[in-house]
Amino acid sequence: MLKISRTGNGEVMLTLVGRMDSESVPEMKRLLAAEKGRRMGLDLKDLTLVDRDAVSFLSQCEADGIKLKNCPAYIREWIRRERASSEES
Repeated sequence: MLKISRTGNGEVMLTLVGRMDSESVPEMKRLLAAEKGRRMGLDLKDLTLVDRDAVSFLSQCEADGIKLKNCPAYIREWIRRERASSEES
């Protein structure tokens, strides 16, 4: 289960808590689309588990200029590997 909380003070920050999987991605896309045009960030400090679809989504978010704050090392490494793999293709 993924819990999402929103704070905004010049920049919208969505804090993600729990597990993020492929079922969470459409809801995240909807939330980000609702904030279009604003500076965005995702606080991943309390994100405990992700799957491949979630990592691809987070990688795309970062490529689109969304800041990944407190990104756990294993997620950061997975994103790095996904990008390296896609560059080789």
